[in-house]
Amino acid sequence: MAALRTRNGSQEKQEHMRVTHQAPLAPMTTLGIGGPAAALVELHDPADFPEFVTLAGTFPGEPVCLGAGSNVLVGDAGCDSAVLRMSTKGIRMTGSTADGRVLVEVQAGHPLADLVDTTVAEGLTGMEMLVGIPGTSGATPVQNVGAYGQETADTLVEVTAWDWTLRRRVTMDAAACGLGHRTSVFKRSRRWTVLSLVFALRRSGLSAPVTYRTVAAELDVPVGSRVPLDEVARAVLTVRRSKGMVLGCSGSDDRSVGSVFLSPEISPAQADDLRAHRAPVNRFPDGSIRVSASWLIRQAGFELRQPVVTGVRISSLHYTLVAEEGASAAGFTRAVDIVFQEVLRRTGVRLTSEVDFL
Repeated sequence: MAALRTRNGSQEKQEHMRVTHQAPLAPMTTLGIGGPAAALVELHDPADFPEFVTLAGTFPGEPVCLGAGSNVLVGDAGCDSAVLRMSTKGIRMTGSTADGRVLVEVQAGHPLADLVDTTVAEGLTGMEMLVGIPGTSGATPVQNVGAYGQETADTLVEVTAWDWTLRRRVTMDAAACGLGHRTSVFKRSRRWTVLSLVFALRRSGLSAPVTYRTVAAELDVPVGSRVPLDEVARAVLTVRRSKGMVLGCSGSDDRSVGSVFLSPEISPAQADDLRAHRAPVNRFPDGSIRVSASWLIRQAGFELRQPVVTGVRISSLHYTLVAEEGASAAGFTRAVDIVFQEVLRRTGVRLTSEVDFL
């Protein structure tokens, strides 16, 4: 690859990749916050990834991978490493497992929403509760993306990634990914760049059991019911929209990362106490007992639409943080800490941010 010399927002069209220097990153995130990237590379063809490896070696530190930017807070000073915007796309059925599940391979840059829509249309169950979640398919194992009783760990078979430590492409089975509640070996690590994934889904006209009361109420069915895939997908979308958790549906609340905080793990004694206060306490697939972070934020005295710091307030629809005019990364970080401290003081429960800080 020829040396890259231009700066100050200029672009160079390589034979296979587009490289932009001092590229603004804020417009590439749902929060709309942050400074520029020293070099931004848009990758559309998986075969061109080796060129990015070469380029990344000319910048300090491990490179950063940015998908749809829906869970990222970029620092005000930006990033001096090379940033890869993963835009590879493609879904294909590659076979089946011994127990009859259909293997689905997807490129890391493929929109998760489209992957879920495709599986529902194909009559494949296992991802229907993930409808409406923004971001790329490659982001799903990073924090074991999940919603309404389903998570990535339920269906992930393997991940193909570039290992920046070993300097080679590796294939990792699901066990090697260390998937836990909103975490994995990829979380808060730049060692790997996810390139493609394989999921195993079952053919069925009916969804997985509906385990969340809000979704069951929207469907007007008992908890535990199985319903047609397209019906449960519509119900989940309706519930998510009511909370402002679907991009483009909430107007002034759109500058968001969804849930800023994890549902925190609590002890059985805490669970009993919180249930007595009518808190939404649930047992998760990893065996942990957790309470809703948004419920805790409300109990700590925060109100919908309440300003927290300049440019950051509580959403008008859901107890999470959103950005508006005047927001900065420093301010958003300060707002996260204010909410953390007040929830701890008022409830005794420690929140953990699930935002990726770049």
